[in-house]
Amino acid sequence: MGQSFEKWQAWLRRAGRIMLSGPQALAFMPAMALAAFWIGGEAWLIIVALGVPLILAVAARGAEGRPGSAMTPPSPPEESMEALNRALETAMSGAARTGRSTGCIMLAVDDLRDLLDRHGLGATETIMLRLAARITSSLREGDRVVRLPGGEFGIAIAPMRHLDLESAIQMAGRLQLSIEEPLSLDATTVYLSCSVGFCLASRNPGQGSIDLLDAARLALSDAQQNGPSAIRAYNDRMRASRVREGILADEAAAALEGGLIVPWFQPQISTDTGQITGFEALARWQHPERGLISPTEFLPVLEQSGQLERLGEVMLFHALTALRSWDAAGLDIPRVGVNFATEELHNPKLLDKIRWELDRFDLPPSRLSVEVLETVVAAAPDDTVSRNINGLAKLGCVIDLDDFGTGHASISSIRRFAVARIKIDRSFVLKVDRDPEQQRIVNAILTMADRLDLDTLAEGVETLGEHAMLAQLGCGHVQGFGIARPMPFDQTADWIRNHNAKLQQAPTIGHSAG
Repeated sequence: MGQSFEKWQAWLRRAGRIMLSGPQALAFMPAMALAAFWIGGEAWLIIVALGVPLILAVAARGAEGRPGSAMTPPSPPEESMEALNRALETAMSGAARTGRSTGCIMLAVDDLRDLLDRHGLGATETIMLRLAARITSSLREGDRVVRLPGGEFGIAIAPMRHLDLESAIQMAGRLQLSIEEPLSLDATTVYLSCSVGFCLASRNPGQGSIDLLDAARLALSDAQQNGPSAIRAYNDRMRASRVREGILADEAAAALEGGLIVPWFQPQISTDTGQITGFEALARWQHPERGLISPTEFLPVLEQSGQLERLGEVMLFHALTALRSWDAAGLDIPRVGVNFATEELHNPKLLDKIRWELDRFDLPPSRLSVEVLETVVAAAPDDTVSRNINGLAKLGCVIDLDDFGTGHASISSIRRFAVARIKIDRSFVLKVDRDPEQQRIVNAILTMADRLDLDTLAEGVETLGEHAMLAQLGCGHVQGFGIARPMPFDQTADWIRNHNAKLQQAPTIGHSAG
């Protein structure tokens, strides 16, 4: 009873301080003024009427500068991986002491570089702070959120009674949804996606917090390779497929010559008919021990060792081989797209090499799409690069301008390089069915393309809604996970037949009448 009375007293004292120490105290001014008049007359009335507001203003200004004030909520700064490791140590020791469960969750914003390029460092920092607040509000009070460099967040799960794979997946999904909710920034709506990886302490491949953190990072890396918006739980196979830092250039070169780095093929389809209009050849490394290695890991190694031109030769050979195989199987695939690196485009003998390869496979140049990054077109002067691109166009190859919207290519450079089709970058396609601003940007690109008599293809299409909206806006072709993921060549024939069979049953998504 005594403790309850003391709690009531403490509550009343806090309420009294709040009521009488802020601007809300002005509500008591009439009563204070009347009391002052009765006690001291007009002189006291004037003192109270002028002095109390002044005192409250000074008190409010002082409160603004105090740490923890409601006027200045704390903003989580970036921390090191050591901070997350310490939080995990605390969680694991608490879990061991109480017989409960814990784990580590890692989140990473997809395409952080695009976010920086589009909005700048200051706006990106604001976005990251708001994401940290969203993550915190989605967790329990004891869970520890650590903001890490590179658009990543780490979470040490406070010990809980029941934490299994299903509940962890639900928690990861809830966190992912909190990040992917539309975010308003300077009258602009920003759409983000994030990849999530986690590891439960019960599945820790080692004994300590460092092992748990390393496993969660492996899961995140696997999610990023299968992203965007992927969620992965750690398993032992991930460790076997991990590409460790310091990979030797000669290993990548040996894989290239040994036939381990080959193209996987991603289909491109017409928004008018649904028919397959081509495949893009994308480099993949199937390591015998580490499994599938992401191109973001091995392409820089090949670039540093000067192997990109050789990679281009390998990709072109396999792409043309695929065309001949599809033809032999009676499958109608109009063309295949191959990415050409800057190093290849600087080769003065490139045109002769391409002409010889096409003759070797007895294929017309129109069956080959030469994909060139917009950054290359935007930066290239009238030199070997421009002569090669224009020479390939005159030969009859289709010139695709890749990642359009990120390299600031001018209209004159598009015309100068005989571009036939522009590939709209994924950053403009994301949530295009929900964001009016995205729709306006894509519509402007499509209008420009129409005036210049250019074909269009949207990359990174992931949902039926995005597909339908792009069709309505007038985009000619689409490509992305929503249609199909890149696949090895030996899986393409079955996919092509299954897709063509579905076309006999599915309604066509057509362009808008406008």
